[in-house]
Amino acid sequence: MQKILHVSDNPEHFSSIGSALAQIPANNTTPVIIEIAPGIYHEKLTINKPYITLRGMGESSAHTVISYDDYALDLMEDGSKRGTFRTYTLFIDTHDVTLQHLTIENASGDSATHGQAIALYADGDRLMIDSCRLLGHQDTLFTGPLPEKERQPGGFIGPKQFAPRINGRQYYKNCYICGDIDFIFGSATAYFENCTLESLPEGGGYVTAGSSPKGQTYGYIFNHCRFIGSEPNTCYLGRPWREYAKVVILNSEIGDHIKPEGWHDWGKIDAHDTVYFVEYKNYGPGAAGARPSWTHTLTDTEAENYTYASVFN
Repeated sequence: MQKILHVSDNPEHFSSIGSALAQIPANNTTPVIIEIAPGIYHEKLTINKPYITLRGMGESSAHTVISYDDYALDLMEDGSKRGTFRTYTLFIDTHDVTLQHLTIENASGDSATHGQAIALYADGDRLMIDSCRLLGHQDTLFTGPLPEKERQPGGFIGPKQFAPRINGRQYYKNCYICGDIDFIFGSATAYFENCTLESLPEGGGYVTAGSSPKGQTYGYIFNHCRFIGSEPNTCYLGRPWREYAKVVILNSEIGDHIKPEGWHDWGKIDAHDTVYFVEYKNYGPGAAGARPSWTHTLTDTEAENYTYASVFN
């Protein structure tokens, strides 16, 4: 039996998404759907209770917007910088959560003056993001967990800095995600299907920055997606945040904003032997370039391992 909560300007409903989430018990075991009326909700939110669905009730995802504007270069009260992992607009820190027909936005501004700014920080298992828009610039979507170790002291300051690193499975369906630098990054097993990934016209960038841990079977899979951008020959499909990054792109349209080499090694020569950057039956002007020798092309048989059913079993 599921429970439905409502967020709107009706005085009998919750006036904010945060107040509706607060009414759900910490040990929740009942599916709860929070139906959110169209509008712009200036809220910084955490979902840390399972079996919750946030559902926008507008005609499209553009009509129900959750927006906040924290950013990495912002100075805290003690004079330190906020850093990447405290910038999120929406933070999922549990399992079995669904987002539907929503826009999640980090509205802080361009990456040159604001640095990293996460719209959605997703860290959990069995997460579904369905028909949503994720808007930002640098680091729009973080698919946790964090890598095991930070490269610079204080680099992981945030809500999961000392938490166990547990791989979660995430499914992104019919979504639009935009950004410039590393705008999809992290360690999760994340499957993107029928999604549009737009590289913003800000002088180049990288769609993905994977950090799959050694031994993890799957990292990022993009199937039947569209990679678009307006500035020809300026962007890469990805680069390795960590040396065992895994990104597989198949049956997808790749625009001419992607450089002929497609992939960047981030100056990590040793990663040539460990990363798994793979393509299969992609098309479009950006799919025709000469890729580096350390990237791969799937065979028909190998491609069968990257269907939705195969990845999520």
